[in-house]
Amino acid sequence: MTPPSSHTARKRFGQNFLQDPAMIERIVAAIGPRDGEHLVEIGPGLAALTDPVVMALGEQSHLRLLEIDRDLAARLQLRFQHDARIELHVGDALDVDFVAQSLQAKQPLRVFGNLPYNISTPLIFHLLAQSSQSDENNLEHGIIQDMHFMLQREVVDRMAAPPGSKTYGRLSVMTQYYCRVEHLFDVPPECFQPRPKVMSAIVRLEPYQTPPCPAQNTAMLDKVVKAAFAQRRKTLRNTLKGIADDGVLEACAIDPGARAETLDIENFVAIANRLTA
Repeated sequence: MTPPSSHTARKRFGQNFLQDPAMIERIVAAIGPRDGEHLVEIGPGLAALTDPVVMALGEQSHLRLLEIDRDLAARLQLRFQHDARIELHVGDALDVDFVAQSLQAKQPLRVFGNLPYNISTPLIFHLLAQSSQSDENNLEHGIIQDMHFMLQREVVDRMAAPPGSKTYGRLSVMTQYYCRVEHLFDVPPECFQPRPKVMSAIVRLEPYQTPPCPAQNTAMLDKVVKAAFAQRRKTLRNTLKGIADDGVLEACAIDPGARAETLDIENFVAIANRLTA
């Protein structure tokens, strides 16, 4: 691949390139790369985060770059072709098997990146599902150690939202079921080129080795949560009709007349476990 002399941000990939040196330094400090680790960057783009992360890595580290844009991948290949610590994968991160990468590395992955807004939520769910597969693969370590992502602040707010808030929903419940969620700091539009129309934020996700309230079947948990929030204004009696009747809810000490946003994670797990038993 021959790299182009210049690159125009492509809307179909949701490209907004980070360019503020002080903010880049702050983000890399939050990630805190250390020697001997296996890191994965999603959407390295013009290498704004990649370059300082590489400088912080030791000789025993490994960094895998996942880039879907072939023009940008050509630039990255040329820039890092002589660095044996760096591996470039051209393709969609949604198709990547992070479990296989962790098994190959024989250690948990540290994942980071400036995620395109248009795929951020499905990609988060893809990573959460894979981060939970340590037990299934008989791993002593987790699949993913932690994740540091730049996302639309609205998405980060939803991830970290507590029960009862307007932004609390399926993303909140499922992210907090799998991970400790920490909204680190905001990143204003002027830090990017081109400037996005929304505020961004950095979030840290640390997967639990064992969730605080384990579900017997996470597929059932996701089914219950997804149905419960499908129509936010309706009561659980209506949204969970055909999945859990009043008897199931009352056995879990939950009012069938309540709405989904009033339930905490333990409540949702209780319903899912009752349906799984």
